[in-house]
Amino acid sequence: ECFSWNMMLSRCIRTNLNLLKQNNLFNKYQHFARSFSKPSLNEFSEKVKLGPTLGDFIQKSTNNESHEHNHHNHTEAAFESSLSQSIPYLLSNENQHGEGRKVFIESYGCQMNMADSEIVRSVLSNSGYLDAETPNEADVVFLNTCAIRENAESKIWSRLTELKAMRKKRDITVGVLGCMAERLKTKLIESDKMVDLVAGPDAYRDLPRLLSKVDEGEQAINVLLSLDETYADITPVRTSSNKVSAFVSIMRGCNNMCSYCIVPFTRGRERSRDVQSILDEVKLLSDQGYKEVTLLGQNVNSYNYIPDDHGELEDVKLRAGFKTIYKPTKSGVNFTELVNKVSGVNSEMRIRFTSPHPKDFPDELLHLISERPNLCKSLHIPAQSGNSNVLNRMRRGYTRESYMSLINSIRKILPNCAISSDFISGFCGESEQEHQDTISLLEEVKYEQAFMFAYSVREKTHAHRTMEDNVPEEVKARRLKEVIDTFHHNLQYKNAAEIGKVHLVLVEGHSRRSKDHLTGRSDTNKKINFPDIPIPSVDNPYHQSKPRVGDYVVVKIDESSGVAFKGTPILTCRLDDFRYLKDKFTK
Repeated sequence: ECFSWNMMLSRCIRTNLNLLKQNNLFNKYQHFARSFSKPSLNEFSEKVKLGPTLGDFIQKSTNNESHEHNHHNHTEAAFESSLSQSIPYLLSNENQHGEGRKVFIESYGCQMNMADSEIVRSVLSNSGYLDAETPNEADVVFLNTCAIRENAESKIWSRLTELKAMRKKRDITVGVLGCMAERLKTKLIESDKMVDLVAGPDAYRDLPRLLSKVDEGEQAINVLLSLDETYADITPVRTSSNKVSAFVSIMRGCNNMCSYCIVPFTRGRERSRDVQSILDEVKLLSDQGYKEVTLLGQNVNSYNYIPDDHGELEDVKLRAGFKTIYKPTKSGVNFTELVNKVSGVNSEMRIRFTSPHPKDFPDELLHLISERPNLCKSLHIPAQSGNSNVLNRMRRGYTRESYMSLINSIRKILPNCAISSDFISGFCGESEQEHQDTISLLEEVKYEQAFMFAYSVREKTHAHRTMEDNVPEEVKARRLKEVIDTFHHNLQYKNAAEIGKVHLVLVEGHSRRSKDHLTGRSDTNKKINFPDIPIPSVDNPYHQSKPRVGDYVVVKIDESSGVAFKGTPILTCRLDDFRYLKDKFTK
């Protein structure tokens, strides 16, 4: 009897919590207690006593399955009615309206932060806040931060010092958002009146309430990580002026726990958006005239959406030669299936994705990219090191040999694909020979883009807890220079081989250096500048007109300068047309 009562109680509570989520109030209020400062705890306790009791959450159950649907509707109506009454310890919406105050958001770090800033704009816009064009006209300034390296955090502290000087001249609210907010929450709040508000990556829905706490004279903080927050129901407010390219976040968090990386501690565990919400957002962007979408995630190709009504599921299968330190997850809708659906929304819209992990690159994905003209032939394959022992200490889950097996598969299936990578110099215990193995990997692969940094120890990480940062800073700097020099040396030869080739360039706008030139990127992510002159189109070869922003232009490469190219425009055409025209112009 006791067991039956507990089961009924558990079921009733789950039912009403689900209803609370459906009313979009759960996400709104789930972190409310976090921001209460110590002096207000007694007051809060008194308010809780006046709030609903356990009995208010327990609904009578019925064993009659034929009445279950009607019972659910009755329960939901009653629950909605009860929510309309004032609950003392839940802040009302009346104090959470921006009333036209202006907000300026400065974004630092990766593309995910840029996309998150668009989520923040949407949340605040819905609460009556307006965008400020500059910090000088803003009532609220947010810094959306990165914590991946010490240098990134140093920039934020420097910027906070500048804003502190601005606060002496006029009253503004300063908030720190993102990864640094989660990592250094207490230090930020105690930073000599530099910061009023701190919000982690999963707390952006809570910003209107946090700002209302600041208005009441309190400092506010919410850095709780979520197991399910994806912001899938929030339409980002994009500020791109050219309306050509847009980011679409498809998953958040990371499970890999690489020994050097802070991301799992600042972004939480992996969770994926539902497929339909992603397709709806991409369709909306297509209808608005966007021509390129970049799918985003901390491990974007680890996307794995499991619907509520799933049946029996198999374990996720990794690429041969790769492993993880966490137990296998069940397989839902995987990344290859998602990309297949997304690329079918509009065949004239280019699709990119970043940042992936090498373990989640099945050949099926590579073949799909090969078959679809609108899937860009540019892949980011982070190596981090060219030595298997270092990779093992980094807990990357692969060896140099398995990494090269993936590279060889890409070269075979996508022979013209551009490959980029990440490298860390001077990781814990890295010997000179291990460093030379990274140099030899750069020589072997000949990447077309690379992000190269010296190792920076991050608190909380596995390396911080169990390893010694024992490579001297001057050695790190020398090794990093050798990595950078090797990359650029190889890039010169790669770029020289592009002379005379043709690329399809998506026009992004005028060159910053010359209003007489347009600029854009090829599907291999090469930046190409060319004269803004009239050219024919594939549909009307006898009439010439200047290309417009968002057009696809066939450009012949004339010269390279560093990481950019200069070329001659030939004609405008569609994505589907280019695969048939490419060989003709190359000849």
